[in-house]
Amino acid sequence: MRVAIPHELDRAVVRERLKSRSHEIADHVPGGMAEVETSWPSEDRMAMTISAMGQKLTGGIDIGDTELVIDLELPGMLAFMEPMISGAIRQQGQKLIAKG
Repeated sequence: MRVAIPHELDRAVVRERLKSRSHEIADHVPGGMAEVETSWPSEDRMAMTISAMGQKLTGGIDIGDTELVIDLELPGMLAFMEPMISGAIRQQGQKLIAKG
């Protein structure tokens, strides 16, 4: 699954907001029992693993000049929920980079 979120911010600003708010990602996963691990394999890529409800999702966020691109590998049993998940990701992703 791939979700693009447009932005008009400098990459450094987006990077700082993601780094300072990445701990909030788990708060936006339904059920309230998610664990999120993040790392920064490169300056403009945040890798993440989300574990929730017995499922593990892996992916990352790429910071571009005009958009964030969030990619997640959905397990087969969650594929039917892709439209709902992508909408939630789009909404919450915008909140993560919004001015705090």
